Amino acid sequence: MVAYRALFKDRRDAGRRLAQALTGTHYDVVLALPRGGVPVAYEVATRLKLPLDVVIVRKIGAPGQPEFGLGAVVDGDPPQVVLTPQMVDIFQPSERYLEAEIQRQLDEITRRRHAYIGQRPPVNVSGRRVLLIDDGIATGGTAKAAARALRQAGATSVTLAVPVAPETALNELAAEVDDYLCLMTPDYFNAVGAYYQDFTQTNDDEVIALLQKAQPPKNK
Repeated sequence: MVAYRALFKDRRDAGRRLAQALTGTHYDVVLALPRGGVPVAYEVATRLKLPLDVVIVRKIGAPGQPEFGLGAVVDGDPPQVVLTPQMVDIFQPSERYLEAEIQRQLDEITRRRHAYIGQRPPVNVSGRRVLLIDDGIATGGTAKAAARALRQAGATSVTLAVPVAPETALNELAAEVDDYLCLMTPDYFNAVGAYYQDFTQTNDDEVIALLQKAQPPKNK
């Protein structure tokens, strides 16, 4: 792990710094967690001359209390379902509920992917070295689900790269990834946006524009 004490101008600046730190490394595809991870990942993919895609993660809500997650559905070819056994034991959803909720989230993933990149299918990560990128990590739940799903899908390796995250979240994520790079690990972590001068919300138009400019991945 590499740690720098720095404040990022914006997500693009954070991406350029990540790309510099990743110089000399070897991956096959960059996957961004949208929306905020896309500007960061775009800079990395462009500078490392790698294809870029998104990986969309949707929480599987508990019956009657959707704010609690039973796991996640993760975009991919094919999509992956990652359940959290402890939460399933607590809420004990019926098989019918679980199937319907998973399908609902799959439909939302399809809708979002179509909005972002049209009819292009998600990249098949089997046998590929994946670089997973977000604009920062607070708890790590989304990144953890994505990393676990990518490994289930047969990725040769999964490396997480983020500009900023607390050490505690990185320690929990270490078991889910093959390696990670974090530029900034504050001793007293605040919200991710506190480490950016400009943390304006990334909108869909920006995501679409960057994905159109980037090198698309090719499925085997």
